[in-house]
Amino acid sequence: MALTSRDYVKQADLPLALIGPASRRRTLRVLFVHGDAAVVEHCVRELRSAHFKVSADVVLTPEQFLGRLKTKCYDVVLAEHPSANWQDSQALEILRLRERQVPCIFLTHTTQLETLAKLITEGAADCVGMDHIGHLPVAVRRALSENNLREERDQTEKKLRHSEARYRALVGNLNYGICRCNSKGKFLDVNQALVTMLGYASRDELMAANHASEMLCNASTRAQLLGQPAGGDSEDGSDPLEIEWKRKDGATIKVRLSGREVGKEGGMASYEIIVEDVTEQRKLESRLRQEAAKDSLTGLANYRHLVETVDTEIKRSERTAREFALLFLDLDGLKNINDRFGHIVGSQALCRLADVLCICSRNIDTPARFGGDEFALVLPETGELAANLVAQRICDSLENDGREPKLSVSFGVALYPKDGETVDFLLGAADAALYSMKARTRSNRNASSQTPEFRLKASGE
Repeated sequence: MALTSRDYVKQADLPLALIGPASRRRTLRVLFVHGDAAVVEHCVRELRSAHFKVSADVVLTPEQFLGRLKTKCYDVVLAEHPSANWQDSQALEILRLRERQVPCIFLTHTTQLETLAKLITEGAADCVGMDHIGHLPVAVRRALSENNLREERDQTEKKLRHSEARYRALVGNLNYGICRCNSKGKFLDVNQALVTMLGYASRDELMAANHASEMLCNASTRAQLLGQPAGGDSEDGSDPLEIEWKRKDGATIKVRLSGREVGKEGGMASYEIIVEDVTEQRKLESRLRQEAAKDSLTGLANYRHLVETVDTEIKRSERTAREFALLFLDLDGLKNINDRFGHIVGSQALCRLADVLCICSRNIDTPARFGGDEFALVLPETGELAANLVAQRICDSLENDGREPKLSVSFGVALYPKDGETVDFLLGAADAALYSMKARTRSNRNASSQTPEFRLKASGE
């Protein structure tokens, strides 16, 4: 019989099936520490007769033993005792240093109870006499079963220690509030972090307050708090629950809640709730969203938001079959203003035009800064005549705002779907209309030989 196993294919260290036909699902990986090939052969036959599928390796010295353990994974070690090359418990000492515990069964030539008891005390899973080798399969099954139970116990204890450490960390954490409530929302216990978060002077004062009753008495809100789908027909949990709570001083804070049912308190269900104050986080997110969509100087929509709005209007108009207008505007002479009055006055001129756009537009319109001295105005459900009237009103309002220097603006109008059915075509058409108007204005100026520095150029043509 070949004593060396086939090349070992690495696989997950699943527990070996121990009884019945299930024992044939996996190979029993055995490492023999024995110098007698006949004994090894006998042991393998006994295991196979008990329905084990055996893969065996044999080593003779501690160095070979350690090398095998480093390169392969075994289910059980069967070691000769006593052995000329080994000290009494040397194999057990080597196995104790391994991260994954492997049971060791000694194959003994002695019946002295003191020696057998000493080996068991030092960590041997069992001792089987060579004259009772038929008991080996039973000893192997028992050793594997006990080892699996030991590993499960260790894993359970590890998870318990982790859970306890997490709970202690949360209870003492200054950033997370923790409370325990009954099913009617009455506080049964709170931590100091929650007391501080809600601005109360003491735990007793907060426990007398009513913060969780409405949340826990509502079935759908309670399900969301516990991470359960509201309908109960989906395995996916719902989004975390975020609500507003009032502090003692009346200020409102945004809190994110997660909870679990932890047992009964006075015959009623009780819940443990973790509370996180996300007020500043939500403010920051809101500010970032605004910054992503707003022009930093004027507060109008930026180019990105403008494109998204035009795209939305195109999709809406496709459904309603109604036209809309896109108005492009250009502040005339901005470079001259910057050169003569300075860039601060130039920036103020841009803001003056932005104010006029907001005043002359409806709530459904979208004024935007296209870039530099160019602006845009999206006019939903607006035709050509109405769009030109809006543009003329903007020109007149800017000219007569009573501030210095006097400002003028040129404009161009594009209509959907007449001038384009995509964002690019509409933007291009509005831009072309704007510069066509500027060219006509320059031509008229040259013809009349009039060159006032800040002259109204828009006539609403």
